Amino acid sequence: MMKLQVTNETGRLRAVVLGIANQNGPAPKADEAYDPKSLEHILAGTYPAESDMVFEISAFHDVLERYGVKVYRPELIPDLNQIFSRDIGFVVDHFFIKANILPDRAEEWRAIEHIVKQVAPNDFVEAPAEVHIEGGDVILWNEYLFVGTYQGDDYSALNTARTNIKGVQFLKEMFPHKIVKEFDLIKSMTNPRENALHLDCCFQPVGRNKAIIYPGGFRNPMDYLYLHKLFGRENIFTITTDEMYEMYSNIFSISEDIVVTERRFDRLNYWLRDQAIHVEEVPYHEIGKQEGLLRCSTLPLFRD
Repeated sequence: MMKLQVTNETGRLRAVVLGIANQNGPAPKADEAYDPKSLEHILAGTYPAESDMVFEISAFHDVLERYGVKVYRPELIPDLNQIFSRDIGFVVDHFFIKANILPDRAEEWRAIEHIVKQVAPNDFVEAPAEVHIEGGDVILWNEYLFVGTYQGDDYSALNTARTNIKGVQFLKEMFPHKIVKEFDLIKSMTNPRENALHLDCCFQPVGRNKAIIYPGGFRNPMDYLYLHKLFGRENIFTITTDEMYEMYSNIFSISEDIVVTERRFDRLNYWLRDQAIHVEEVPYHEIGKQEGLLRCSTLPLFRD
């Protein structure tokens, strides 16, 4: 049986599921877009080419293998976008939780079933149907479990609202020993600069005690102040609206001291190095056109 362990975002990574972009299918039509950034590029004719996305994920894969990480890959299902493995499941402590994702994306689960079958039955959890939750909205930080949600009355009308309050309650009941804190996120179907698709699109811990945060991603300013107090002003890298749009907070930690980022993130990469964190830069700009980046592409299975 596969051993699972994830308690935070920066423990030394040992095993991970990394998405694939091969045979990704044609560019979607405008009415098939799941998020406003993809829609923007579909309409502009700049939606990423498959060859570019394959190249970018290969660069990420090479970095992970160079650090001795065991990398699992989904089975190839032709004409299916299988890049963002973070959404379809996630590990908390030693439990693998199957996410309830958008119905149109349900087939992505079939592509990782060969991996999930290696998980002990007692460690596998499937949320009830009324519980909506995706891995991008779940951030682990030791005794804290941060959960992005959307509490607006129009939840059911927004494809960009991925985790409901029942998902938050589900995690509170499953992990009563943790401090489960929900964050009400801004959502938009049309403006990617006013849409925090998941919590990791506007917040992520990094290193030992630091965080990358976009204050404008939270509908309730008190949520940002909660994080500001928890991490401390001196430990926070505050990103702008444009940097949120470029997915600055969606980097990926291999350990407390090693982070994989997009090579164009000059301001962030300089700050990370100034914090004595080693930065592995990869090209990921094209994949970012789908409102997902490095963290979105990964499903960690084991961290020290």
